[in-house]
Amino acid sequence: LYSTEIMAFVLTTSGWILESSTVSMDFWKVSSNDGSVITTSTFWANLWKHCVTDSTGISNCRDFPSMLALDGYIQACRGLMIAAICLGLFGSVFALVGMKCTKIGGSDKNKARIACFAGVDFILCGICSLSACSLYAHRITTEFFDPMFMSQKYELGAALFIGWAGGILCILGGSVFCFSVADSFSRRLVSATYNSSSSRVQHFDKNAYV
Repeated sequence: LYSTEIMAFVLTTSGWILESSTVSMDFWKVSSNDGSVITTSTFWANLWKHCVTDSTGISNCRDFPSMLALDGYIQACRGLMIAAICLGLFGSVFALVGMKCTKIGGSDKNKARIACFAGVDFILCGICSLSACSLYAHRITTEFFDPMFMSQKYELGAALFIGWAGGILCILGGSVFCFSVADSFSRRLVSATYNSSSSRVQHFDKNAYV
């Protein structure tokens, strides 16, 4: 059981770190203008700014305007990613308290409840990250395949794949936390049933001798 919880903690923490790094990464979407020999410029954007990098490696960036003037999908992605980071932070704290290999959290029953809550927390964290990246990717692909869209067309950036990977790791680790707690409760129930049956048999034997 210890190894299962440690594996779940490693998975969820790794996923949370990937999600946290995704928020500030540059390449959420990317597009290139190719010259006759080399790429002349690369356009890219994330949740906070638009940039263009020329062939010499110099980047010119423009921050997004006021939040109230942003497109709705960017605001939604920001909110979902920030929610994912906060949920992952709280989930990490609850996981440390609820794991059986730590000395805090009270009784085993109380620690199991805390670990289960941490698992649910991480599952929600992963869902938020997957939703944000999928929403952003859907906007990119919709514009890319729209023949009536005449502005700059972009492709999926590396940050989206990292965000998806982080969300999947959080969901997997959170599920392991929940299943490990359920397995612990089932073992405890079986043990209690066995002890009760044994005590009844012993009591019956004593009465038979009497």
